[in-house]
Amino acid sequence: MKNMKAYVLTLCLFLATVMAKAQTSEQDIVKVGDAMPSFTISLDDGKKINSNIYAGKVVLINFFATWCPPCQKELAEVQATLWPKYQNNKDFILLTIGREHSVADLLTYNEKKGFTFPLYPDKDRSIYGAFAKSLIPRTYLIDKKGKVVMATVGFNQEDYQNLLAKIEELLK
Repeated sequence: MKNMKAYVLTLCLFLATVMAKAQTSEQDIVKVGDAMPSFTISLDDGKKINSNIYAGKVVLINFFATWCPPCQKELAEVQATLWPKYQNNKDFILLTIGREHSVADLLTYNEKKGFTFPLYPDKDRSIYGAFAKSLIPRTYLIDKKGKVVMATVGFNQEDYQNLLAKIEELLK
C-alpha cells in the first residue's frame, strides 16, 4: 500500500511538472536563440530609453512585480551577489523592469527594499508583452550579438547560479 501511495504521488508530481513546463512554453514569446525584441522604456517624466542603445553589451533583463514573493527572493540575490560584481562593468547592463508599475510605484517600493540597482517601469506591460504572456519573475540573458542565451521563469538557486556562470562566460 505504501508503494502504491508513493507511486501515485510520484506520478502526480511528474505530471504537474510536465504540465507546468508546457504551460510555461505556451506563455513564452521569446525563447533561447531568438533576437532580443526591440522595446522602449517610458519614464514618468516623458524620457524614453530605447533598447537599441544596448547593442554590443551583455544585457540581463528581469521582469518582476512588487507583490511577487519569488521576485523578492530573486531581487535580493541580485542585490547581494550580481549587482556588486557587475555594476561597474561597461559591457554589462541590468534592466530590472517592474511589470505594471510606474516610476512612482518603484520609488516607494525601493524605499522599503533599498536596492542600489535601477528599477524601470512597464506600466502597460508593453515591454513584458514583447517577451511573454504571463508568469513572473522572468529573466532573459542577452549576449553581445543581441541573442537570448538564457531564459528562466520563477526563481531557484540552481538557475541563478547557472545565470551567474553564463554572465561570467559572456563577459570574458
